[in-house]
Amino acid sequence: MTEQVCLRDVVQADLEVFLAQEHDPESVRRSNFPPREREAFMKHWTTRVLGDPSNLVRAVTVDGELAGNLVAWWEEDRRFIGYWLGRQYWGRGIGTRALALFLEEETNRPLYADPFGENTGSVRLLEKHGFRSSGTVMHGEHEHIMLVLRKDG
Repeated sequence: MTEQVCLRDVVQADLEVFLAQEHDPESVRRSNFPPREREAFMKHWTTRVLGDPSNLVRAVTVDGELAGNLVAWWEEDRRFIGYWLGRQYWGRGIGTRALALFLEEETNRPLYADPFGENTGSVRLLEKHGFRSSGTVMHGEHEHIMLVLRKDG
């Protein structure tokens, strides 16, 4: 039986789960993203993520349980996406189904993502949905792959 993957609006109570997911050591390693302290995390999410009406923000649920989030935002003239799934949801096709649903809602193209170069699972997930490499970018001392999804796929 296939798990039901859905997207919904993010509610305030979701932020505690997202904070815990951001602090998972394996997630930190794979994403090459340093976890924020609680106060900084909550401020970022309430003001910059949820507080910006130009962002598209969705919670991912699996059979009704909160699994993670997907976000699209503007960075200068480029529209970026990012996502985070709890470790217990990795490797089950949940990211694939959630991203497909999200890309039906987020219709801006081109659309960019810049996962950590060593996070092969994330790179494969994006490529599966038509994102293609357009080079690399440095975040601190670490190389990230710049991927782009164009209108023509």
